Amino acid sequence: MFKTILTAVDGSEVGTKSLQAAIEEAKIRKAGLHAIYVVETGGFSSIPTDSTMEIIYSRMESEGQKALKDGAKLAEEYGLELTTKTSQGHAGEEILKYADEIGADLIVMGSHGKSEVERLLLGSVTDYVIKHSNVSTMVVRL
Repeated sequence: MFKTILTAVDGSEVGTKSLQAAIEEAKIRKAGLHAIYVVETGGFSSIPTDSTMEIIYSRMESEGQKALKDGAKLAEEYGLELTTKTSQGHAGEEILKYADEIGADLIVMGSHGKSEVERLLLGSVTDYVIKHSNVSTMVVRL
């Protein structure tokens, strides 16, 4: 049924758990596996970019690269290849845009992020994806 699976990662425990669920689905269904990390800039578009914002974006991008690298290593342990992408923008929109690009027929996401602020933010991202996705979306809880 599912041929192309996309998961959104953020380096959190629930993000890792959602990646694990995506890996299990891909393994069972012999599906392609993709992961995206989005540097959330959607809510900050009206803030002028200065060196502080550049440092924050750079750090977030580094955290994303680590999360994706760790994800690829985990997928490899299961004999799967994980195709990864980093993006910037509104997280929900970027996830759905990438899902369309790759022809994903399942999106796997965590129910929340690392901190209380990220729980709110990722929770709203997950909600956005559920409401706007044209494909099945699996929400993984911790």
